[in-house]
Amino acid sequence: MNKQWTDIFHTEIERFKDTIGAFDKGEIDRKDYKGVSGGLGSYAQRDPSKHMLRLRLPGGRLTMERLKFLAEVVEREQVGRMKLTTCETIQLHDLSANQVPVLMAEAVGCEIYTKGGGGDNPRNVMASPLSGVQPGEAFDVIPYAEAVTKYLLSICRDIKMPRKLKIAFCNGVDDSVHSAFRDMGFLAQPDGTFALRIAGGLGAARPSMGVLVEEHVQPKEVLYYVRAMVDTFCAHGDYNNRAKARTRYMQDTLGPEGLKEAFLKNVAARKAEGGLDITGLEAPADIARDNSGTVDHPRAIPQRQSGMYAVKYHPIGGLLPVEKPRQLYELLKDIPGAEVRIAPNETLYVINLTAAEAEQVIGATADSAVTQFEHSVACIGATTCQQGVRDSQGVLRTLVEAVREAGIPDGALPKIVISGCPSSCAAHQAGAMGFQGGVKLVDKKPQPAFKMLLSGTDELGGARFGQEVGTVLEADLPALLVELGKAAAAAGQNWDQWSAGHAAERDAIIAKYA
Repeated sequence: MNKQWTDIFHTEIERFKDTIGAFDKGEIDRKDYKGVSGGLGSYAQRDPSKHMLRLRLPGGRLTMERLKFLAEVVEREQVGRMKLTTCETIQLHDLSANQVPVLMAEAVGCEIYTKGGGGDNPRNVMASPLSGVQPGEAFDVIPYAEAVTKYLLSICRDIKMPRKLKIAFCNGVDDSVHSAFRDMGFLAQPDGTFALRIAGGLGAARPSMGVLVEEHVQPKEVLYYVRAMVDTFCAHGDYNNRAKARTRYMQDTLGPEGLKEAFLKNVAARKAEGGLDITGLEAPADIARDNSGTVDHPRAIPQRQSGMYAVKYHPIGGLLPVEKPRQLYELLKDIPGAEVRIAPNETLYVINLTAAEAEQVIGATADSAVTQFEHSVACIGATTCQQGVRDSQGVLRTLVEAVREAGIPDGALPKIVISGCPSSCAAHQAGAMGFQGGVKLVDKKPQPAFKMLLSGTDELGGARFGQEVGTVLEADLPALLVELGKAAAAAGQNWDQWSAGHAAERDAIIAKYA
């Protein structure tokens, strides 16, 4: 971002010091404070004396400069918790009112801008986490995610949208970024263009797949489509009812074809104005190093660059140990081209490693999840989040322990997805097994519980939302998961095979608890 933009941002941060100070003294209520803090990427936690700061990272890129910043501030500020998010950002938790604006300002030095990290703003622009190194990809989409980020930040002070806007770029290998049901989802194609879907989204009400509006967007013209989406949302979004203020509701008010027509009309108008072509992008040079070795490990992923590897690291629940940034930085700082990427499933990938380097990273991340089930996803949960209903992190830890104690073999249970409330922060509707925090009446008394959904998927070209199969008491979840896992294991099958071939048995087990 240019100096004028960053100067204005620093001025906003200085004003925010007074706002967060007033909130800390009880002079501003939660609602009014949230209306200000969200736009700068921070929220008060359930305990109002503690705060979260969201570091937006376009495409999930944690460069060495950014990793060094993270390592230094975590140590200096004694940050107690870090959370990897499903929008490819990092959240710093349990901060004091004094720490938040200091870290906002300091992050600018390594091009981390918290501006627009929350509130009714364009959010972190996502990209396939292995883009640029993944075998079979159509092309590297990271440069476009970064170009869109810079553009949206440049206009975010001048627009007032009804609600947030989420944009994702998929490299054409898998759709972990959920381009099929984002507000805007760009899917890279082998011919060098993007297919574009708009107005998709999750949520307790009206989860929607995106509407296919263009099959061959020229990459250099991406910003025209982004601006047209902002124009369409501002013109047709609901400013009066926040519950219906997401882009997916435009599919109802305009109809899918009407939405497509209005959007493409805005695209044409922006193209006629001109000035938004993306130019000057250069492909990264191949790294010339001794890459003749090999490594055989389930977390080592061969890159499309011959002899190079990415290493996968998934901390349970996406809670990144506070010592890990320093450990990784010291290990990676002298490796040319090394970079960390944050994936939407709360996983880190360290890319551009030789076999020997990959072995070192594997050793430094030995605390990683091992089984498919341990790679489950959970939001931060109600003990921290103001909006939360259930403690999704606590539930996940309990379930992992129960499954380990029961000796359930790897694959007998799927990766599950837990959202602590209807907000779908963990994208539970897109999981093979998803849970949404709520309550269940037992003897007319509300008890902690979760709605259970089955058979969702974000498979490229086959995305679908899971179907609700009942509500399970929180206390019964460990027994339910263990019984399901044992049944699949007894049949000698993985979860997908057993669930498809033994649906009646599966449903009978669930019915005992739901």
